[in-house]
Amino acid sequence: MTALIQAYVTAVKSYPIPMAMIQFAILGTLGELVSKWIVNKNFRYPFSLAITLWKMLEWAILAVGIKYAFQGFGGFTDRLIEHGYLPPMTGLAYAFTLSALMNLQFGVTLVLIHRVLDNLPLKVKNWNNLDKGLMSLLWFWIPAHTLTFMLPPDFRIGLAALWSVFLGLILGFFNRK
Repeated sequence: MTALIQAYVTAVKSYPIPMAMIQFAILGTLGELVSKWIVNKNFRYPFSLAITLWKMLEWAILAVGIKYAFQGFGGFTDRLIEHGYLPPMTGLAYAFTLSALMNLQFGVTLVLIHRVLDNLPLKVKNWNNLDKGLMSLLWFWIPAHTLTFMLPPDFRIGLAALWSVFLGLILGFFNRK
C-alpha cells in the first residue's frame, strides 16, 4: 500500500492540475450518479454517454478552480494572520478559518458556475433549489473542508473530490421520490 500512496503523491506533485481534473472528473461524476440512483430508487444508469462526458468535463473544469482556490486561500489566510487581521492559529482553528474563508467567498462562485454548466447541455435556465446548493456551503463544505485542510497538501484535492461522492449520497437521501 505504501508504494501505491507514494505513486499517488508523486503524480499529484508532478501533475497537480491534471491530477485534480482526473480525480474530480471521476469522483464528482460518481457523486452525481449515486445521488440519481438514490433519488430514483433504481440502479439504472441515468445519463446518456454525451451527458456523462459533459459531467466529467464539467467536474474537470471545476477542479482547476478548486485547486487554485486551495492554494490561493491558504496564502490569503496566512497573509491575514501575518498582518494581524486574524489571530495567530494552527491546527483545527486554522483549518476551519481557511475552509470558512474559501467557501464563503469562492464557494458561492463555484456553486453558480456549477449550475450554469449543469444547465448548458440541457439548454435550460434551471435555478430551482439554488438556495440548497448555497446552504450546502455552510452545513457540508465548511466542515468537510475543515477536515480536508487538516491533511497534508498532497492529499487535499483527493479528499475534496471524494467529498463529492459523500455529498451525492446525502443529497440523494434528502431528495428521494
